[in-house]
Amino acid sequence: MVSMSKKDTGTSSSASTSGGGDRPLLRTCLDALCGCQIDQSEYLEVDTRQTARDKWGGGIPRIRSPGEYYIDTYNDEPWTYSFGTGEENGIWMNSGDQAGSIMATLVWLLMTYSAVTVTLLTITKGFPPVLGMIYTLLCAMALACHAKTSLTDPGSVPRAAVPMEEQRRENPSHSMCGQCQTYKPPMSHHCRICNRCVSRMDHHCPWMNNCVGAANLKHFILFLIYTWTCAAYSLTLFGWNYFFCANEGCTFHVVVIHLVRAMTFLCVGAFLFTSSMLMNVTYGLITGIGTIDRLKKKATNTMGQSDEEPIELKDVFGIAGILTWPFPVDPIFDDYDRVMGYSTPQRLLREQQFTEQAALNGGQGQQGIV
Repeated sequence: MVSMSKKDTGTSSSASTSGGGDRPLLRTCLDALCGCQIDQSEYLEVDTRQTARDKWGGGIPRIRSPGEYYIDTYNDEPWTYSFGTGEENGIWMNSGDQAGSIMATLVWLLMTYSAVTVTLLTITKGFPPVLGMIYTLLCAMALACHAKTSLTDPGSVPRAAVPMEEQRRENPSHSMCGQCQTYKPPMSHHCRICNRCVSRMDHHCPWMNNCVGAANLKHFILFLIYTWTCAAYSLTLFGWNYFFCANEGCTFHVVVIHLVRAMTFLCVGAFLFTSSMLMNVTYGLITGIGTIDRLKKKATNTMGQSDEEPIELKDVFGIAGILTWPFPVDPIFDDYDRVMGYSTPQRLLREQQFTEQAALNGGQGQQGIV
């Protein structure tokens, strides 16, 4: 299932393509927005004769087999202009944690401070302008990824969530969240700060003022990479100037040098912190065990009994193409329900209606041929 709802492009939607006249426009929009190349092989193939016979005979159309896809563009997300983490809020923002809000604001202040310092170095001819432009661009990308991580729904589980068909077949009993009173997908956890269950939750990051889950893990990783690059880049420039500057032409201005000293300490701390976080995230992708689950397993000494599968990169960065990976745009997942660990009756109903419509159209075509 190629999901392109608000939760994927905005964050995911399953796109309904039952209307034949809408397909060219849909393909054009998807090609323009995300570079997805959609052809006939990506649409759901249905055994029209058998399905039509089931429909008119009172049977149930067959469920999609693995490898079959359909596009669902229906947007079932709220459109209210309100901020919050509730299911009724149209804009995701955690405003209830004052400490998290302060820490997230501090990230912006420190990144802006570093960009201003490097800009002053270029103005006073301490650095070539091109080096200052590169650092400013890296800071802008880091802040964009930070904003995207903070303001993106990390994968909150709606009240209407139900297990997927594969989950129902494998296990007749399922976990429920005692606080949300809803279905709790595997590897999801309830965040007491966001007051929501989050799919594939890794942890709640106060620097982001948001949870890190299946839907915003890409943006969080990009923020760590760009911040690490900024720190390493600036420390390299400062180190080169300190050890290899042999004339007055490359000497820092006396006023700016105090800003550089403070920025050096900040960059060292940022470099060490982001290095440890990148190793933590990489370990989670390789083992398939998030930070919260890993801490629980270590506390109960059950790390050796883990049977989680590694997380594929397409389940983090999406399938829109590798050119979209470096940018803070929402990933498009090949199967949104599988990545999130749940489905909804609305999405299942749309899939069934599409299957029946495809079967009916196919059956009419067969009758016309006969």
